[in-house]
Amino acid sequence: MSNFVGRGFYLALGAGAIGGAVLLFMQPKPGPETPPSAQETSAAPSAAADTSAPGSTTAQTVAELRQGTMQKLQFHNEAKPVSQTAFLGEDGDTLDMEAFEGKHVILNFWATWCAPCRKEMPMLSALQTEFGGPDFEIVTVSTGRGNPIALTKFFDEIGVSNLPEHRDPDQAFARDMGVLGLPITVMISPDGEEVARMQGDAHWDSPSAKAIVAAWVAGKPLQ
Repeated sequence: MSNFVGRGFYLALGAGAIGGAVLLFMQPKPGPETPPSAQETSAAPSAAADTSAPGSTTAQTVAELRQGTMQKLQFHNEAKPVSQTAFLGEDGDTLDMEAFEGKHVILNFWATWCAPCRKEMPMLSALQTEFGGPDFEIVTVSTGRGNPIALTKFFDEIGVSNLPEHRDPDQAFARDMGVLGLPITVMISPDGEEVARMQGDAHWDSPSAKAIVAAWVAGKPLQ
């Protein structure tokens, strides 16, 4: 009797092993990874998205276009008057901001000793190259004791040739404009009023900056 039970046990054990082998044999072999569907691909974030103008087709206001360093750009709830204190044009004659009325102006205060100014000036130059014309101009004013030779050398070293070498040697214009620290960049409407201000440097050639300028010049509401 015990021999019969033993034989039955080993037969059952063998049958179980054979069944397991059959199951393993029947498992599908791993194939190549299934590519994501078109829907999954479109939903995945793309690094290339950062190179296009963010929200340019959906933004209702210029302020909504701020991204990256351009988020430091502060739009005023009410436009502010712009100082008409004279400064020196690059030809040495006196000049004031009334000469630029009728244009969208980005006014940049800088100095030759200012490291962030050196960093952002080529970006402002690129912005001027793309948008400069009868409706838009970047006006750069060096504030402090920088002499004309030092200004020219500064621009030559960084490869900028399309921005003006205006000077504010006694800083009177900068003081009237409330400039504290450099660089300071101010957006001025064609009516000659300050509508926004940036404290510190920014990526002025970024997709966000370009979208802001394009929308502003086109007349989109600021905020």
